[in-house]
Amino acid sequence: MPSPRPTHLLAVLFTAVPTLLAFPGCTKTVEPPTASRLSIVQGHFQTAAAGTQLLTPVVLRVLGTDGAPIAKIPVSFNVLAGGGSVDPGTVVSDANGEVKARWTLGPAAQIQTLTGVAPGVEPVTLSANGVVASELTVVQGNNQTAKAGTALTVQIVLRVTGGANVPIPGQTIGLAITGGGGSLSPVSAVTNALGEVTVRWTLGPQLGLQTATATAGALGPLAITAIAN
Repeated sequence: MPSPRPTHLLAVLFTAVPTLLAFPGCTKTVEPPTASRLSIVQGHFQTAAAGTQLLTPVVLRVLGTDGAPIAKIPVSFNVLAGGGSVDPGTVVSDANGEVKARWTLGPAAQIQTLTGVAPGVEPVTLSANGVVASELTVVQGNNQTAKAGTALTVQIVLRVTGGANVPIPGQTIGLAITGGGGSLSPVSAVTNALGEVTVRWTLGPQLGLQTATATAGALGPLAITAIAN
């Protein structure tokens, strides 16, 4: 009998290869990378008025065993110290492996902390410094001169700040005339995001020195003066 031709043998061999590769042990399974750690992208070591939302959002990144970002991993945020809140409490990582949340500090003047946690991953801790009102100042409009009975050209601007000159919003400032007559408008106002209120002072009929005072909680009284001519 004639031996099989080489082309016939090659055809048989190529037909058998897929069958051989289908057997267990003939293929290598590649395990997808899993979450291995969390890294802080931004939002750590901020300082803000106690009870307010931090200016910069907290951003964390989920990294896999291969060092690359991993999507679709849930990350939970929990306040550890200082009170306050975080929104949202749980976020699923995006295509860049990142999650973002807004942190509102509690009312205490202290170092406040927040943790980020993902399944099977070591938590990370972020901190922020909450400060309270400690100083009331006149930013503009003090020591002006104007005709008696008229409004000062430049409005009075008062500012409330905390440690490291941090503006304190939401602080009520009360004002009162203490000499010379006249009026203030408004006589009570709440500080804005810059920690400031703006007041119009109309002098009284008395010539010479006229005075007013401002208070903010336990701060003050702060003297403000003008000269009527």
